[in-house]
Amino acid sequence: MDNKKGRYVLIASIASSVLICAVFMLLAMLKNSRLTTSLYTQVDIMAGMIFVFILSFIVFVSLWSGKFEKKL
Repeated sequence: MDNKKGRYVLIASIASSVLICAVFMLLAMLKNSRLTTSLYTQVDIMAGMIFVFILSFIVFVSLWSGKFEKKL
């Protein structure tokens, strides 16, 4: 049962982190497109997405593991 819980936590954490990264990218690109001069380069946005993914993955692993532990 622990193996299934681990898989569910991993899938849910990756999906949640990808969703947060997509929101970050959308907001960064909207902010960049509204200004006449770009504040951020594409490298800045990609580096920010990697940073957001790693941090959100760590947070979501701890959150989802608690949720799935209670259910299973």
